[in-house]
Amino acid sequence: MNAAGTMRNALTFDVEEYFQVSAFEKQISPSDWDKWPSRVEATTNGLLDLLAQFNVKATFFTLGYIAQNHPMLVRRIVSDGHELGCHGMQHVRISEQTQVEFREDISRAKQILEDCVGTAIQGYRAASFSINRANFWAFKEMEEAGFIYSSSIYPVQRDLYGIPDAPRVPFNPHESNPGFIEIPISTTRIIGRNYPVGGGGFFRLYPYSFSKFLVRRVNNAEKMKVNMYFHPWEFDPEQPRIENLPAKTKFRHYLNLTRSIERMKRLLSDFSWSSMNDVYAEEIGLS
Repeated sequence: MNAAGTMRNALTFDVEEYFQVSAFEKQISPSDWDKWPSRVEATTNGLLDLLAQFNVKATFFTLGYIAQNHPMLVRRIVSDGHELGCHGMQHVRISEQTQVEFREDISRAKQILEDCVGTAIQGYRAASFSINRANFWAFKEMEEAGFIYSSSIYPVQRDLYGIPDAPRVPFNPHESNPGFIEIPISTTRIIGRNYPVGGGGFFRLYPYSFSKFLVRRVNNAEKMKVNMYFHPWEFDPEQPRIENLPAKTKFRHYLNLTRSIERMKRLLSDFSWSSMNDVYAEEIGLS
C-alpha cells in the first residue's frame, strides 16, 4: 500500500507510557507510576496492527521498564519483523545522570531487552534527545555497552533539548571508534536555520500538508533520508489527563491527539518507510 518512492525513510517509535514523559517529571515521580493505568500495550499494539496493514517495518526504541512490565508486547515487536532499540531504563535524561549512572542505566536496560527477545540490541536513543555538548562522553559509554549506533541528537534549538549546529546527516561523534555513528532526527535548512521535520509534537502541530511538504523537501531537494520519531501515547486521545500542568506543557502534550492516527495513515501511504537498521544499513556498517 505504500506509494512507490525514490527514497526510503526511517520510521521510529519511542516506547514509553504517557506518564513517563520528561515534561511530567515534576507532577509524577517514578514511585507513583503504578498509580496510573497503563496504556502502552494497547496503543503500541494498535500501531503494530497499522504498520502490518501498510506492510511497513519500523524501529521501536523501548524502555527497559516496558520490557519488564510488558514482555509480550516487546516480543511481538520483534516477531512482527521490526527492529527493537533501547531507550534507557526509566526515561531519565542523560543531562540528569552522572557518567556512572548512565553506564549502569543503559547496560541494565540493554540486558533486560536482550533477555526478553533473545537478540542483540544495536541502537540507542536518549530520553528527550538529551545529548548535549557537555555529555558527549555518553557516546563512548554506548559503544562500550555494545551499541553500534545512536539516534539521540535533534539539530534544532529547543528549550529542553537540541544541538542546532550538529550535523544533519549521520556522523561519527567519537573519533576513537569510527564505526559508531549518530543518526540525528531530521531537519530541513531554510535561510540559515534548521527547522524540525522529525515528527513528534511537530507532526501534531503542523497541518499534515506541511509535514508532507517538509518530508518531500528533504528527500527531493536535499537528497537526504528522513528519520522521524513518534510515541505510542501520541495516538491515544483517551489517555488520562494530568492535572495542574503548565499551559505550555499541556498544549504540547495534548495537541491534536485525535488527528494523529489519520495523519499517520497518510504518512505511511505517501512515502516509503522502514527500520533504522534497514534504511541506514550502509552507514551503520550492516550492508
